[in-house]
Amino acid sequence: MREWQSQAHVKHYCRYHIVFVPKYRKKTIYGVLRKEIGGIFRDLCRQYEVELVEGHAMADHIHMLLMIPPKHSVAHTVGFLKGKSAIRIFREYQQVKRNFTGWHFWARGYCVSTVGLDEQMIRDYIRNQELEEKRQEQMRLAGL
Repeated sequence: MREWQSQAHVKHYCRYHIVFVPKYRKKTIYGVLRKEIGGIFRDLCRQYEVELVEGHAMADHIHMLLMIPPKHSVAHTVGFLKGKSAIRIFREYQQVKRNFTGWHFWARGYCVSTVGLDEQMIRDYIRNQELEEKRQEQMRLAGL
């Protein structure tokens, strides 16, 4: 049922649901960037020895289900992913050659939740969140 991971002196099943947003929650994840951002995060996760189990880019936030080995802290992992992805986004999609201090793509904080027995529920939530938000918006507009 569960795929436990092994390292030299530990067996682990450490999965985290992580959500973070662009600076000022601007709806900047559109078009080409939205299609390519998954590849950016997959590459970065591979570099950091983290498994990207599930992910979805919304217009104004990112959901990811990550398997982070115990040798890495969640804070350092999220910092690495946000920092390196911001550099790649500026260079590849906004044609900025250098990432000068003060140019930030992601907001400072993030949301993290451990995933235990509810992993399938979290995976379904990440996959279907966009449809659910559209459904709720339609109900709100209809006055229900």
